[in-house]
Amino acid sequence: MSDSRKILVVEDNPNMSSLLADMLEVFAVDSVRATDGEDALRKLEVENIGLVITDLRMPKMSGTELITAVKDKDPKMPVVLISGYNLTDADTNGPAGRADGFLMKPFRMNDIKDVLDRFFLK
Repeated sequence: MSDSRKILVVEDNPNMSSLLADMLEVFAVDSVRATDGEDALRKLEVENIGLVITDLRMPKMSGTELITAVKDKDPKMPVVLISGYNLTDADTNGPAGRADGFLMKPFRMNDIKDVLDRFFLK
């Protein structure tokens, strides 16, 4: 895992992406935003990222496809999956099971703090 204090936020909804970036800013954490999985993979090539937070359902590439691509390239990169849908056992036993954590929408500041404490602010 990178020593970077920067988080890549992958979310196709600009309002949700902005909200999450603002919430991270409260904890003095820099973020880079990507609108889909393909954009995220490009940014991972050029940015020094320490954690990826990705939406589950996006155009072009789903969150689970992104998790697979990220983990295949860097198995130690922590990836947190966000979703507004209940994740079933089938979801978490498939590619989503490679996620290091989950955030359910709508998330609260405490949810973000828990993720940061667990994966990022060690």
